Amino acid sequence: MKKILFTIALLATVCCAQAQKFALIDMEYILKHIDAYERANEQLNQVTKKWQAEVEALNTEAQTMYKNYQNEVVFLSQEQKKAKQEAIMTKEKEAADLKKKYFAPDGELFKKRTALMAPIQEEIYTAVKDISELRGYSLVLDRASNSGIIFASPKADISNEVLQKLGYSAQ
Repeated sequence: MKKILFTIALLATVCCAQAQKFALIDMEYILKHIDAYERANEQLNQVTKKWQAEVEALNTEAQTMYKNYQNEVVFLSQEQKKAKQEAIMTKEKEAADLKKKYFAPDGELFKKRTALMAPIQEEIYTAVKDISELRGYSLVLDRASNSGIIFASPKADISNEVLQKLGYSAQ
């Protein structure tokens, strides 16, 4: 709904202010041609796999403890049962806490992604801003973001120009 309202407002703005110039970029296309972005994605994938393995190892350990508990339960005293149950719950909580630490919305993965991607995004933003100021564009839209663009002339797409400004080729 917000996208539709944004698109309507955008079209109204463009229609009412016909003298304004606009351009399009394809952020996916631009990022695909930036080596640093690919390297950052690879680093994120590696760290994600490593952290996921750590969480899975704790979960496996908790499951093993639970299975052992089930096999031994008939032989244990109430105190031993309680101690083993608490140990299992502690291990499960440890796994959940680690998962939260790494993968929560404000967790380590988010921080790592921000640290790796923010410089790249800033560089692209600066290039788009410079080109926009040079060419007099009032508005630059990202055609890759599902913003409701039904048709866009290839002449309005400045993605290759942004890549050139960043020092990359669109090969």
